[in-house]
Amino acid sequence: MNPISALRKKYDRFRVGQSPQRNLFYGFLSYIAIGTLLLCLPWLQKTSAPFIDHLFIATSAVSTTGLVTISVFDSYNFFGQFIVMALFQLGGIGYLTFTTFMLLSTTRKITRWHKRLLSSEFTLPVTIKIKDFLKSVILFTTIMEVIGAILFFIAFKLDGMPNGEAVWNAIFHSISAFCTAGFSLFNTGFTGYVDNTFINAIISFLAIAGSLGFIVVTDFVLMLRKKEHQISFTTRIILIGFAILLTFGFCFFYFFEPTISSLSGKERILASFFQAMTAMTTVGFNTVDFGAFLLPMLLVTIFLMYIGASPSGTAGGMKITTLTAVFAIMKSRLRGSEKITFLGRSIPFERLYIATSSFIFYTSIIFFGAFLLTFTENFPYEEIVFETASALGTVGLSTGLTGDLSTFGKSLVILLMFVGRLGVLTFGLAIWEKTNSPDGEPKAIRDDIAV
Repeated sequence: MNPISALRKKYDRFRVGQSPQRNLFYGFLSYIAIGTLLLCLPWLQKTSAPFIDHLFIATSAVSTTGLVTISVFDSYNFFGQFIVMALFQLGGIGYLTFTTFMLLSTTRKITRWHKRLLSSEFTLPVTIKIKDFLKSVILFTTIMEVIGAILFFIAFKLDGMPNGEAVWNAIFHSISAFCTAGFSLFNTGFTGYVDNTFINAIISFLAIAGSLGFIVVTDFVLMLRKKEHQISFTTRIILIGFAILLTFGFCFFYFFEPTISSLSGKERILASFFQAMTAMTTVGFNTVDFGAFLLPMLLVTIFLMYIGASPSGTAGGMKITTLTAVFAIMKSRLRGSEKITFLGRSIPFERLYIATSSFIFYTSIIFFGAFLLTFTENFPYEEIVFETASALGTVGLSTGLTGDLSTFGKSLVILLMFVGRLGVLTFGLAIWEKTNSPDGEPKAIRDDIAV
């Protein structure tokens, strides 16, 4: 046996011997490590930057966050920007999604290891099969990003941008918007487009499509292909919860934020909707300066970032389904009911344990993250909490302090972004789990709430 084959065999044994959570941990960590090393190469840079900043950018890209300590456009040339785009594309569709899809395309079977890993990364209802799900992910991602790039190109051309620049900006921002990555080649983001209905609509269309999640997309595709297929309870919860929270955010920004209420009629509506949408979908783009927001509106934004959108999508946050499960527990206890239900459906205790664990762990990390940042960062506490929630929720919104963080502050935010992309429970299991789960087929998750 040659040395390469022997090394590959050892790697396969190591990989299979690890739990799905640890495989995801090492997988995303390897993406970040490779991305950082590439971004450190001098021939990918326009100007040099400290190692911590390259690590920050790579982590932010893989986690699809969008927080930056240096300008992507000013720091990296075309090839460096392409690496950043590739990282948030990989981070957006998930670890091993593309390679597993390639296995299916070449008629090879998905191994038990792939099934266990994908079942851990994407919490799926029992009505959706992994093969259908993967095909929907790749096909839907490709279609949406191509449509987005075409629309962005038209929009940038209408704005007077040269052809070559418009093409690259269109591709980069289309992928960034759909993956809810929040990376932009404009140093001021999209603040110059607050009154541009077309660009606002393109970003919202892509971000909402990506953040609602591949569960919702697969559900609708199966419903169109198979008349007997029923929309899952998870999909209904996601759609209802997203609509309610988006309306909540829109109303607060429209009526109570002076930065927005000072705008004219159309601009005010666009800005109110866009800021609520960007926090909910965790896309991270903004058309107004969050640093100028009133404290109550910062708290509303933190709440929306804290919740996020859908599981098994490109968005971050604690997830709508987790909030729903926690709300169902509270409602049932206040009514003195032994059964915990939502919309007339009983939620199994296994789902409730996961939801409450996620809620407690997620909230604790935000608290301790903000607490630790106060030791080294000389910023108002609400801005520190905002930055912490944005990093853990993989949102990318900031009041403007990211670039001024200390080395410790940058390191802590890097950790928060990584934990946010991996998922707080997955991170916890990867760190503390002592034994691997038995090898075999993953257990199907009932069509209740995929937390």
